[in-house]
Amino acid sequence: MGNIFSISLSLDPIITRFSDCATGRASYICNLEDNLHALQAEVAGPKELRSDLMSRVRIAEDEQQLKRLNQVEGWLSRAETLINDADQLIVQSPQHVENLCMGGCCSTHPRSSIKFGKKIAKKLQEVKDQKENGDFSEVASKPPLPPATERPSQPTVGLESNFNKVWSCLQTEQVGIIGIYGLGGVGKTTLLNFHDTTHDYHVIWAVASQDRPIERVQDQIAERIGLSNEGWKSKSLDEKAEGIFKVLCKRKFALLLDDIWEWFDLTRVGVPLPTQENGSKVIFTTRRLDVCCQMQPNMDNNIRVQCLPPGEAFKLFEEKVGSETLQMHPDICKLAEAVVEERAGLPLARITIGRAMASKKTPHEWEYAIEVLRQSTASVFPGVVKEMFPKLKFSYDYLTSERVKSCFLYCSLYPEDYSIPKEELVDCWIGEGLLDKHTNLSSARNQGLFIIGSLIYVGLLEKEGNLFVKMHNVIRDMTLWIAGESEKKFFVKSGVQLKEQPKAKKWEEVTRMLLMENQIENLTEILECPNLQTLFLRSNHLKVIINDFFNFMPMLRVLDLSRNMNLEELPVGIAKLVSLEHLNLSRTRIKKLPVELKALAKLKYLKLEKTSRLSMIPQQLISSFSKLQVLKMVGCGYRCSLVLEEMEHLKYLNVVTITFRSASELEKASRFNKFLSFTFEYVSLEDFMDSRSLNMLALANVPHLQSLSFSFCMYLEEVKIESNIIEGVGRFHSLQFVSLCYCTRLKDVSWIIFAPNLLGLFIISCQGLEEIIDEEKLDEVTKSKADGNLFSKLEVFYLKDLPEMKTIYRHALPFPQLEEIKILECPVLKKLPLNSNSAKGQRLVIGGEEGWWKDVEWEDESSRIAFLSSFKPGLF
Repeated sequence: MGNIFSISLSLDPIITRFSDCATGRASYICNLEDNLHALQAEVAGPKELRSDLMSRVRIAEDEQQLKRLNQVEGWLSRAETLINDADQLIVQSPQHVENLCMGGCCSTHPRSSIKFGKKIAKKLQEVKDQKENGDFSEVASKPPLPPATERPSQPTVGLESNFNKVWSCLQTEQVGIIGIYGLGGVGKTTLLNFHDTTHDYHVIWAVASQDRPIERVQDQIAERIGLSNEGWKSKSLDEKAEGIFKVLCKRKFALLLDDIWEWFDLTRVGVPLPTQENGSKVIFTTRRLDVCCQMQPNMDNNIRVQCLPPGEAFKLFEEKVGSETLQMHPDICKLAEAVVEERAGLPLARITIGRAMASKKTPHEWEYAIEVLRQSTASVFPGVVKEMFPKLKFSYDYLTSERVKSCFLYCSLYPEDYSIPKEELVDCWIGEGLLDKHTNLSSARNQGLFIIGSLIYVGLLEKEGNLFVKMHNVIRDMTLWIAGESEKKFFVKSGVQLKEQPKAKKWEEVTRMLLMENQIENLTEILECPNLQTLFLRSNHLKVIINDFFNFMPMLRVLDLSRNMNLEELPVGIAKLVSLEHLNLSRTRIKKLPVELKALAKLKYLKLEKTSRLSMIPQQLISSFSKLQVLKMVGCGYRCSLVLEEMEHLKYLNVVTITFRSASELEKASRFNKFLSFTFEYVSLEDFMDSRSLNMLALANVPHLQSLSFSFCMYLEEVKIESNIIEGVGRFHSLQFVSLCYCTRLKDVSWIIFAPNLLGLFIISCQGLEEIIDEEKLDEVTKSKADGNLFSKLEVFYLKDLPEMKTIYRHALPFPQLEEIKILECPVLKKLPLNSNSAKGQRLVIGGEEGWWKDVEWEDESSRIAFLSSFKPGLF
């Protein structure tokens, strides 16, 4: 038999463990209802704490601009989860309570009830613990400002000096607001991308917009300073401003505000105004000079970003084209320089055209590019229409009215780099009907000058002195593109060496045609241009215009034939231009005006200046222009005395320029009834062979006289100053420009002391002139006035070939507006009326010969030092 094993085991421990386990599990069933009621009561505590904490957090965040503490955020998050779990268990509890039996000590589904009871007991303890940890003395604290985010930026070729100016302003305590202005695409935004780590500003970048700029800038600032949250967008502008102010007033910040288009109210945004105390800065960019002045009236703190000089422009262009392309052929580098020259210095143009030319590897392609640019058709380059022109067009879109836009587009009719006379431009606008209707010419011109000023302020025109404006080549390209895209069809072929009149398929669509500065000799083909309103043929080689040339231009209002030095005869067919209002024949060699011009019943402007060969004007022709407002005849060969009587009958004639060739002619003119009612913008006195002396009384009484010249008055020895001029009865209040040329016997021009608003004085080849002002001719009262007011508005002073000139004035004068003095061939002029107090605040330039400059005698050493840097040798 096998072995029998006997095993003795004690059952007590097993029974004990089973009993303990059963009893513990049973407690989850027995205590289920009590724990459930306790959970319902306890969970109310965290709910109340959560509500109180959220109220405190909202106040801290919304009103005090603080950031909630991480531990508070964690408690609220855990409480949210815990409360949701507890509520869910309470919702599930009725089913489990129904399963209880025997007084709640047993369950019909014991396993399920034990599991649920365990969850209730655990959640009850978690709720109690959460409640105990919910006591916070502080719920939020001041948030640290986020670090400035670096923005991608373009290389700063050619902008280094402007960067230095910006940095200098940042380091100057007295400067709080800094303006950066200039053309679109010139590099203003690039200047804002400074990342110098030595400064302690919190840098905030914001881009304004033409649409809701205040709100957009507020949102960008809020994002940068940690205020942007779910509730931010629902706030009002004032609430946002209050929040931004509370944060920034405690910070040293640098707000970089890009591309503003109008005066920007910083306080409306909530930005504290920079002061020396808070040390903060605001740097803004704009295309508009007027906005720059409104934001920062002190122009010393505004930085104008100009086009790049040739060397820097080529460097930027080279960077975009690539050295490989430039080295593909020996000629390409020189051709590239020509391309850069055509679109001078605007970085946006350099970049766009440079990228377009990067793939052009042959000289022929580059030669074509130059030809295209010279014809102002840059839109053929990839990227120009899609990228460059739309960016520049923002300035055009922001113009105040369609009238201003039309005036601006008109400027593109002038050739590239052309200095456009303001007066001529405004007169053309009036002739075209682009301005409002005015009761008088002066009012219309004022509106025109106002529009020119606004175009300068927005950077679409550039100021050239006081009398001229210029349009940048790239802006002109953009303007012609706009005109081509609109119904205002322009035909522009200027300075492209045309020798024959051009041909086009659809002349009927053209409204304005520019053919200036070409070599066209003959106009022998009839153009059918039913909608043409302006035709510029200035500066060609015109000899022949067929009689029928103007037959089909019924809408033509402005015709410019000036500076055609070979044009001797006008076609009688010009009488077909029944809508013509503006006719410019200046600087032509026409010998007579055809009587057929009487048909031009709407003519308002007739310009015959420098028509020295014009010897015949039919009687009653001038008086037939019943609507004539402007008649310009300075330098006209036809004697003015022959048309003065006809001028008397012109009801609307207002502006006149005229030449008098003798004292008797001037005296006769002064006796006409309407002589003193005209505005003589320019009076020229030539020859005066019959006079050795001239009484200035006749001219002193002429109202609105702006320019006066004496030329070739070889026998004129004296200009008399009558006592009633000295007493103020007649004074040259409106006189701005005076020139004397080849008046060889004049000793002085003391009478100009009575021209208090003189801007320019030009004296050339007056060999007998010894001084400008002869003090012996002035009484004591006049002398005292002279010392304070003489040349107080003078800007330009030009003296040349005056061998006897000894002195200008014997005392130093303030010259508060003087910008330029040019002195050449005045060997005995050793002393200038300048001392250390003259031309204060002006950047005066003195041009002359180096030998003469070394011999100039100064009042004292401080005066010499004050003007040492003003001298520019050979500046003529």
